[in-house]
Amino acid sequence: MNDSTTKVMRKGEMTRAAILDVALDLASRDGLEGLTIGLLADKMNMSKSGVFAHFGSREDLQIEVVKLYHHQFEQEVFYPSMKEPRGLPRLRGMFARWVKRVSMEIASGCIYISGAVEYDDRPGAIREELAGMVRAWKNALRRCVVQTIEMGHLSPATDPDQLVFEMYGLILALHHDARFLKLPGSVNRAEVGFERLIDSYQPSRNDVTAANKAASKNTA
Repeated sequence: MNDSTTKVMRKGEMTRAAILDVALDLASRDGLEGLTIGLLADKMNMSKSGVFAHFGSREDLQIEVVKLYHHQFEQEVFYPSMKEPRGLPRLRGMFARWVKRVSMEIASGCIYISGAVEYDDRPGAIREELAGMVRAWKNALRRCVVQTIEMGHLSPATDPDQLVFEMYGLILALHHDARFLKLPGSVNRAEVGFERLIDSYQPSRNDVTAANKAASKNTA
């Protein structure tokens, strides 16, 4: 492969990345179904055929936009949180970064949430891709909750699925109140709600005593 070929490939990759960035902005604002090759071509000052050269179809483009959004979500929320100590510090970190991302998306929109509305009853590759990514995030939250229980930071009676459901409910309420109703203080309400939720799952004195006895036996 000569230098000229390499430059052409790099230019093509940069153009594709630029198209995806603009496409993500448009999809966040107008929804994935509002994303069209024609609109994107106008925004990029390109021909429709030029955009099609990088994506085989409108559906392929939409799927790549979902993947880009998921990648950014992981980089901003998941991976930084994994650097936190296991247990409650990590769970708090995941929720705090999640809230921060949603608060930054108030003006634009969340692909996970808007996509769920667009594709809740519309089967196909886009729905499957989107649903798979949401499930992956919920599974990551559940693993973190399980670890938090194992660390003794939450009551052993905690139902991980219920706690994840309630956390997700706080985020949906935040998005609804902040973006749709434009109510001030929505972020703070979500943060307060999370702390009250965690408090409700705190270990009881009996839980702590039992855990200490088990630890003593293990070290004996």
